[in-house]
Amino acid sequence: MRVLGIDPGLRNMGWGVIDTAPGRISHVANGVCHSSGEDLAERLLSLHVQLVEVIGIWTPDVAAIEQTFVNKDAVGTLKLGQARGVALMTLAQAGLRVGEYAPNAVKKTVVGVGHAAKDQVDYMVRLQLPGVKLNGPDATDALAIAMCHAHQSRGGRGLEMALAKAKT
Repeated sequence: MRVLGIDPGLRNMGWGVIDTAPGRISHVANGVCHSSGEDLAERLLSLHVQLVEVIGIWTPDVAAIEQTFVNKDAVGTLKLGQARGVALMTLAQAGLRVGEYAPNAVKKTVVGVGHAAKDQVDYMVRLQLPGVKLNGPDATDALAIAMCHAHQSRGGRGLEMALAKAKT
């Protein structure tokens, strides 16, 4: 299974692609979509166009995205939500199923601690994807989101298989 992880952001939208197989996760690619344009609509469109290109090049089977973190800056949170909306729409347009994960769930899955610092996430991503060249903190977070999805979906398939077996 090929997983595309997205760390949404209006200025920088991180993305990371991993391949998973039973007992193995491997790095495929990672990067950052940088928005450009004079106004919000142009910036959102530039993120969409770049994400369409990423999907076209790396052909993921599924996607995962981080849920919006609400903070004291309502305007910033709203803009982040708009960038996240563009990402979700682009993923749905490509026909991808999307898993959504809270930031603490991603950190807990990758690091083992829900309130891990960015440097701890970076360390664990490098540890679990040996030789990876990370294209910045947004790409690192996107890979962590993809890894979280791979872990969660593995557990979900096990549950589905156990339930199916119990019915027979």
